[in-house]
Amino acid sequence: MGVVSFLRKVYNHDTLDTRFLISTSTPYQTVIEARDDPVAAKERAAKRTSKAHTSRWNTPEFYLYYAILLWVIPYMFWVAYDSSRPTDPKYRRYEHLLSEGWIPGRKIDASDAQYRTFRNNIPYMTALLIFHPLLRRLYNSSVYPIKVTGQSARPTPEEADQRLNQRASFDFGFALIYLVALHGVSAFKVLAILYMNYQVATALPRKSVPAATWIFNVGTLFANELCKGYRFGDIATLIAGAPVQNSLLDSGPALVSWGRWLDSYGGLMGRWEILFNITVLRLISFNLDYYWSLDRRSYSPIEKQVDPSSLSERDRVSIPAEAKDFSFRNYVAYAIYAPLYLTGPIITFNDYISQLRYKSATIELSRTIRYGVRFLLVLLSMEVILHYDYVQAILKANPAWGEYTAAQLSVLSYFNLHFIWLKLLLPWRFFRLWALVDGIDPPENMIRCVSDNWSTLAFWRSWHRSFYRWSLRYIYIPLGGSSFKSPREAARSVLTYVLVFTFVALWHDIQMRLLIWGWMIVFFMLPEMAAGFLFPKRKWEGRPTAYRMLCCVGAVANIFMMMSANLVGFAVGVEGMKRIIEGIFRDFSGLTFLLGACIALFVGAQAMFEIRESEMRQGINLKC
Repeated sequence: MGVVSFLRKVYNHDTLDTRFLISTSTPYQTVIEARDDPVAAKERAAKRTSKAHTSRWNTPEFYLYYAILLWVIPYMFWVAYDSSRPTDPKYRRYEHLLSEGWIPGRKIDASDAQYRTFRNNIPYMTALLIFHPLLRRLYNSSVYPIKVTGQSARPTPEEADQRLNQRASFDFGFALIYLVALHGVSAFKVLAILYMNYQVATALPRKSVPAATWIFNVGTLFANELCKGYRFGDIATLIAGAPVQNSLLDSGPALVSWGRWLDSYGGLMGRWEILFNITVLRLISFNLDYYWSLDRRSYSPIEKQVDPSSLSERDRVSIPAEAKDFSFRNYVAYAIYAPLYLTGPIITFNDYISQLRYKSATIELSRTIRYGVRFLLVLLSMEVILHYDYVQAILKANPAWGEYTAAQLSVLSYFNLHFIWLKLLLPWRFFRLWALVDGIDPPENMIRCVSDNWSTLAFWRSWHRSFYRWSLRYIYIPLGGSSFKSPREAARSVLTYVLVFTFVALWHDIQMRLLIWGWMIVFFMLPEMAAGFLFPKRKWEGRPTAYRMLCCVGAVANIFMMMSANLVGFAVGVEGMKRIIEGIFRDFSGLTFLLGACIALFVGAQAMFEIRESEMRQGINLKC
């Protein structure tokens, strides 16, 4: 296999996530069985060709777009690089935020604490990625071997139960060790929250479980933030009072000192509450999956006439686990599953149990290796960018935005969004890679580059995809989904979106700018919904080119709105966004640049449309 051929496989959709190749209701085993079937391959190709439009990549229209992009893309990189050069007069203001780099003659912008922490711990996390699956193999062979009784390749129900107990018992034991290593004595706080949530699901009257689950877990988010992780020293001070200077007889100070001593054993991540939000999603998943299972206790894959060892993803998620699977051991093993504990991606409890019982057909060594190579290439891209574009350092040095040109303001803001995308993408892919090596296949979180998004509605299907799917299952659908058949239904649907994005904002962090971000997203969805209603595709079937141009105009507006919302929520805040906009519009050159940016985004949107058409010709519909 040549290098080019290998890289093409690295960057195909099958490597990223097998869920993109088939519908959620189709078992992946059917894809494996059809790989060597030429008749099936021809039928699939004919079906794809019949649905897709003719390629536009080799048309005069797109040759014009190529010429524009060949000028715009290098120009954007040059503007960001030029703003980051040591010869720039503003360089001295943020030079102290830069670190020594590994590219000769260049420093690296590792000023972002989140990425710096991930970057510095890559060697240790890599060692853990190797050690954890090896330790599981040792455990499986020495401590909990499975007795194979059947002769067929498909496991018997007894063997499947043994495999579940084997994996769950290891995950449970490793979770306890992992918690103590990460959080020290605060591991007991995490376990206390888990225990209380388990009691909410299993001890309360059935009809109270959904409301109690949401109240408890949303309350936990607020309590964790307000109480700053329930430090033992603060609790002791609340009980015994503040220490009194020079008091040797008062027992209060001794209790406070003991509490502070306990706080000093905080493990590798003393502030456990920062990343606990992701665990809250798993706690809600367990409770609601358990609640829904009570209505379907007698339901099983056999009743649906499907092979339980080869379920589709939809069946893995929707078919409830057996009553005995909702044990405290399995619950802890799921909530603190080491590869996904810190950042996700998120899988539901039903899916986790299903994959413990039967190994997913999507776990293949060759694909996992290609996924690892893809992760390394993304990491290399991030490192190179941070050596030449000091966007984060410029932002953290409280810049005077009036000193920057409109082009610099726009490009630096645009690159800042790419940095946010990459710094989230890398840990999500690393921990998913760890899960794949360990035999669990969670959903891919980022399925498109941040620059390859033109629809506000579709953007949230590709950004933090596992959270999007979690929100659909546990919030959006229970609230009734959306419908715009009548004004009343439309108002209810908008309220549903507001509630969903309010939770999403509070889940990220309890800050006003994130609430504003969430509400801005809903507000910016409305024009796209209205445009879809006023300009339905079916009425433009005779004028496809005109309709495509009209959609591109709307796409440009959408891109500007999405950039504004995400800069407010995750970068500069409301005041920073106001200063950037003022800087862009302070003179005529800013308006000229804005016109050029609109043209560039229009061309980019055309490329995005054609990328999706190309995917359709391959039988891939990501719906985003």
